[in-house]
Amino acid sequence: MNGLLVIDKPAGMTSRDAVNYVERTLPRGTKVGHTGTLDPLATGVLVVCVGQATRLADDVHAMGKGYAATVRLGATSSSDDADGEVTETPDAPVPTREDVEAACAELVGVVAQLPPQVSALKIDGKRAHDLARKGVAVPVQPRTVHVKSVAVTAYEWPRVELAVECGKGTYVRSIARDLGASLGCGGYVTALRRTHVGPFDAGQGVSVDASLATLTASLRPMAEGVCDLATVRVSEGEAKALFQGQTLATALVGRVAVFVGDTLHALAEGDGSRLRPRAVFPRPC
Repeated sequence: MNGLLVIDKPAGMTSRDAVNYVERTLPRGTKVGHTGTLDPLATGVLVVCVGQATRLADDVHAMGKGYAATVRLGATSSSDDADGEVTETPDAPVPTREDVEAACAELVGVVAQLPPQVSALKIDGKRAHDLARKGVAVPVQPRTVHVKSVAVTAYEWPRVELAVECGKGTYVRSIARDLGASLGCGGYVTALRRTHVGPFDAGQGVSVDASLATLTASLRPMAEGVCDLATVRVSEGEAKALFQGQTLATALVGRVAVFVGDTLHALAEGDGSRLRPRAVFPRPC
C-alpha cells in the first residue's frame, strides 16, 4: 500500500477527519498523512500520502494549488469566511467589475500576506484557531507567499467568483479579506473549492467514505508526487550504492528524484558535485 490518494473532501469535515477515515479503512498499520490543510468550509482536492509516499509529503505540499472561491463583498468576518462572526459594512461602496479586477491584480505576486486570525497556523506550538476560540488574541505575523493569479470569473454585487492560482501557504480567505479592504467595502469567503494540487485534480478525487477496494484502486504512483523535482536516472548498481548511503557524481543542485528506469528509487540532494541520498525506497513504487 504505497502511493497517493486524491480525496474530494466535503464541506464540514476537517482534513484530519478525512485522513482518519482513510487510515481506518486501509489495512492496520498503514502509514497515512495529508499534504496541506483544507478548512472545514472548503471542499475539493486533499492529497493523502500512503505508505512510503508519506516521505513525499513536503514535495507534494510545495506544489502549486488552484482554488475556486466565492466572495461576499460589503461585510467582514472574524474568520474571513462564513463560519465567523459577520459584520456588515455601513454604506459600503459598490465597486464596478473593473474596480474588482484592478484590485485583484494588486494582490498578485510575491507578497507579504497576513494569515487569518482563525487558522491552523501554529503560534508557540498551539493552533491559532484554538487560541481564537478561547478568546486569546492571536499574534499572527505576515509571511511571504506567491499568488500567481487572481481572476474574476463572475461578478454581481455583492457576490464575486474568483479563480486563484497560488503557491503553498497562501490563504484564499486572506485574499478575500484584502480584496474587500482594497475596495473599501469588506469581503469574506462564503464558499471555497480546491481544484488542484500540482497534477492532482478534482476529477481524480474519491469520496472520504470510499471502500477499501476503491481506495486501493485509486492509489496513484509515487512518481507523480515528484513531478516538480529535477530527475536523474541511474543504473541498478548506482541505485544499490545510494541505498547503502554512498554518494554519486552529479552537476545537479537541490532536491532530486532518482529513478531506475521509470521506477522512483530515492530522493536525494545535489550540491553541484555529489548526490547524497535523503530517502531511499527499498521497494520502489
